[in-house]
Amino acid sequence: MGRFHRHDDGTVHHHDDDDDHGEHGEHGEHGDHSGYRTASHRVDVLEAIFSENDSRAAVNRGAFESNGVRALNLMSSPGSGKTAILAATLDELADEIAVGVIEGDIATDLDAARLSGRGAQVSLLNTDNGFGGECHLDAPMVNRALGGLDLGALELVIVENVGNLVCPAEFDVGEHAKAMVYSLTEGEDKPLKYPVMFRAVEVVLLNKIDLAPYLEADVTTYTERIRQVNPTATVFPVSAKTGEGMAEWFTWLRAFAKGR
Repeated sequence: MGRFHRHDDGTVHHHDDDDDHGEHGEHGEHGDHSGYRTASHRVDVLEAIFSENDSRAAVNRGAFESNGVRALNLMSSPGSGKTAILAATLDELADEIAVGVIEGDIATDLDAARLSGRGAQVSLLNTDNGFGGECHLDAPMVNRALGGLDLGALELVIVENVGNLVCPAEFDVGEHAKAMVYSLTEGEDKPLKYPVMFRAVEVVLLNKIDLAPYLEADVTTYTERIRQVNPTATVFPVSAKTGEGMAEWFTWLRAFAKGR
């Protein structure tokens, strides 16, 4: 089966596994596999999936903009502290900015419950489909979740994506910007090993800096790794637990909500 990747412009580029046979010749030492080549069909399906997603993302973005709402797609790996940062953000801003949250999880309402009562509208979106659940949110899912929000009463919508360091960055959900949470506990190598998400975002919140002495971690090194992959990203070293650095994040988000 062929391989593919998606470019920033949305093009799905196909690499046919049979294009490069190396020293084994046309069919290699394992025989002729041409009878079950499915690469071209797979690319057609993927192009259709991305096309449908991008079409629905445009609908979502239109809904946001017609209501004067700014939307942020907040991503991370599991356990980075994304929900803790979001809870602290609501505690700080919900009294001055009308915020809605689309809370994406494979299963449970644990994070949605954690965010409730903090002055924001919360729409829960579980991706569990009986077969393990989707590892990301896509535009059609977010479109369904919008039914749980009164967009006309909001200024800012934050989409808390499913915890996954790979797939969520591939899907436009109609947001105006992407941000991510990246914690010291994940190791300084993650931007180099998982560059797609780090390249896609405008903001990186480097969380859990309060643990630096215990992890013998150098925050500067983490920041340099991010810069290697995305030189233009705004990086906020923060601690959701202690509040260190969070004021800079709040300032950025206030400006974002006003379209600046």
